Amino acid sequence: MDDKTILNRISELVDEEHKLRSDAQAHESGTEGEASERLRALEESLDQCWDLLRRRRAARASHGDPDSQGERPKPEVERYLQ
Repeated sequence: MDDKTILNRISELVDEEHKLRSDAQAHESGTEGEASERLRALEESLDQCWDLLRRRRAARASHGDPDSQGERPKPEVERYLQ
């Protein structure tokens, strides 16, 4: 997966997140539990994509191979302190 593909995926996830949040404010999102569960999944996926993009950029900056970087599991990424 290249940087452009990752950035496109991030954009798609952010768009979906904004739509869910707008729907929730307008009370159009079905049950609150489903919406909050989907939002949590979106946030985890976004964290995973950003992590991959940062590691690819770091590899490139240190003259490494960005393609050698793969997605880390969501639980691993979610344990990082921001």
